[in-house]
Amino acid sequence: MPGQTYSRLGSLGGAPSPPPVPPAVAAVASLQRGGGGSGRRTPGKGGSASASASAAAGWTGVGCGCAARRAARAVLAALHRRQAVFLFAPLLYVAAMLLYMGSIPLDVVPRIIARPAPGSVYRSPQLYARLRADMDADNSTDAICNAVAIAGFLNATLVIPNFHFHSIWRDPSTFSDIYDEAHFVKRLQNDVRVVEKVPDFIMERFGHNLSNVFNFKIKAWSPIQYYKDAVLPKLIEERLIRISPFANRLSFDAPPVVQRLRCLANFEALKFSNPIATLSETLVSRMKEKSTASNGKYIAVHLRFEEDMVAFSCCVYDGGDEEKKEMNAAREIGWRGKFTKRGRVIRPGVIRMNGKCPLTPLEVGLMLRGMGFSNNTAIFLASGKIYRAEKNMVPLLEMFPLLQTKETLASAEELAPFKMEIIETALA
Repeated sequence: MPGQTYSRLGSLGGAPSPPPVPPAVAAVASLQRGGGGSGRRTPGKGGSASASASAAAGWTGVGCGCAARRAARAVLAALHRRQAVFLFAPLLYVAAMLLYMGSIPLDVVPRIIARPAPGSVYRSPQLYARLRADMDADNSTDAICNAVAIAGFLNATLVIPNFHFHSIWRDPSTFSDIYDEAHFVKRLQNDVRVVEKVPDFIMERFGHNLSNVFNFKIKAWSPIQYYKDAVLPKLIEERLIRISPFANRLSFDAPPVVQRLRCLANFEALKFSNPIATLSETLVSRMKEKSTASNGKYIAVHLRFEEDMVAFSCCVYDGGDEEKKEMNAAREIGWRGKFTKRGRVIRPGVIRMNGKCPLTPLEVGLMLRGMGFSNNTAIFLASGKIYRAEKNMVPLLEMFPLLQTKETLASAEELAPFKMEIIETALA
């Protein structure tokens, strides 16, 4: 009855009264009972049966007649009668979400891109491609090959390159000390004209002083078109120009005609001088003799952990005050204020994460062992004077006791011609 309060306990001593029927459920029940009569169905009376069928059909037309709608109303009615069922609402929600997600195609679902763990960037091909230029720029052959390519592209005459007398290495070697100059000139004669020195009639304009020649400062990794647009007009005007430094002044994305000259210089024109070639053949033959356990096979590793490489990288290793003083002094001697310019900020941690720190001998040893090389592997170590070798070389020698260097393979007499020249020049 309207206004009557429903009690789940019922009256004292009696049966509990039934709960009130919701209006929506009452309407459905009324229609199912055959319309607006007394609600009773009398057997044998077709009128009541037809009225009930008619009412059901009418309800189906008005209420869209979908089974989902009827099921929803039945669920709502059940929830209203049994409030404890609301405890299952989270389960119903999760089930509905699972059904919904199952209806979405996989290509629409956003993908979660996993980020590489710190340190894995060292193995990234993209990082290698980005650092390739920096790694190659330190090689003198890179500068020579670029000089040959640019001279051929501009149809200019190339003067035999002069090597920079580095303050740290203090190496006075000339082009002919390292490479076979006659072979270099002859191999390039059909593509690039190469001369040993500038003719006197041209040097007269500059007072026979090469420092008076215009030095073209070119931005690193400049495209070949820049040389045609900016360098060539100045060359025609001056008839002689200098480009210094020149190690990394040409981009790698040059046209095929330029790349061909690069390859020609690198793989055919550049040939070691006879003294270096003879000593290298001796070292190789002796290294093979010490690798009989592996059929004469060995690993050659160029350990770039010299003082200048460590200083130039601005990386931190031991992190002590002594290392800091040594590196600051080496940077100032070698590059004269390059690293102390106003506004320059050096972040060793970022440099290391970018993969630009030279590997220590210990790190090289761990890398080789991780690649599967055992302590019985013969290794030839090609490098200059290792920074703090008495300390840093100990773990590498423990991991690879068969390691050899040019000092262990060649006698002092055999190495003397290459060392004495440097010492005498440095003392002069």
